[in-house]
Amino acid sequence: MTELYDDGVVEEVIRPAAVLPEEAARLVLVELALRSIDAGGVWDASPTVWHRYDRPRDPSDPAPIDTRLVGTLQVAYGTPTRYEITVYRATITRLGTEQGWTVETLCDEALGYGNLTLASCPRASLAPPPPHFKM
Repeated sequence: MTELYDDGVVEEVIRPAAVLPEEAARLVLVELALRSIDAGGVWDASPTVWHRYDRPRDPSDPAPIDTRLVGTLQVAYGTPTRYEITVYRATITRLGTEQGWTVETLCDEALGYGNLTLASCPRASLAPPPPHFKM
């Protein structure tokens, strides 16, 4: 956790949030599972966060994980509709920054499994704020 709060960390709220349509969301989830750290890949995906590590881990190696986190994507499954995924925040660790990772490259790698980039991904619609309550 100290690495996440160290100098060189880049955190960005993606506004408006990127929304993976159903077909792209399915492709991304399948590819992240195939590239799971537990299967010798570099991703560890859960319904709230996707972690990207610096190198694959040998799943048959009983030693502790010798990989380091380069970045995370905070996601929400089932929003704005049941089968869509919203990507709303990205964090690049100091190690990731040193290795040349950016918010765009991290997002583009993950979204690329669904044939999207951060620039081409549909965005959440932003509703205007409600009017002020007047007495």
